[in-house]
Amino acid sequence: MDQTAQSHNTRNIDALLAQYSESHRNPTNELIHFVCVPVIVFSLLGILWALHPVVALAAVAGAMWYYLQLSKPFAVGMLAMSILMLAILAAMPPMTVLPLSIAVFVVAWIGQFIGHKIEGKKPSFLEDLRFLLVGPLFVLGFLYRRLNLAY
Repeated sequence: MDQTAQSHNTRNIDALLAQYSESHRNPTNELIHFVCVPVIVFSLLGILWALHPVVALAAVAGAMWYYLQLSKPFAVGMLAMSILMLAILAAMPPMTVLPLSIAVFVVAWIGQFIGHKIEGKKPSFLEDLRFLLVGPLFVLGFLYRRLNLAY
């Protein structure tokens, strides 16, 4: 099968995950991503929550729209993760959300860049900003494969 025919048979989510995984093959970098990516999502939601909870909800809604375009099972998983994260943020003392979120965000991104230094490849999102939304799916995909769930 030629490249053009093959690309027509590949789902967009599969192509995005394959491209993302090209710079995430080192086991140490993968482990760093499995920890840091969900933490970054949580801290980003925390920053948005601190601005106003509606801002965080709007960001989740926008991300869910994108995830639904890629994969309904992934959208369900991301929605569950987002609801859990938003519930944690809602339960936190309001004055702690912003400083904690900023600190965690910075530390987690430092971890990500250390992982890419180990990998020897630059982060995917530097080529295509969509990979900021694909990173969480990369991590979730690992969980789905472990649980033998289709995405």
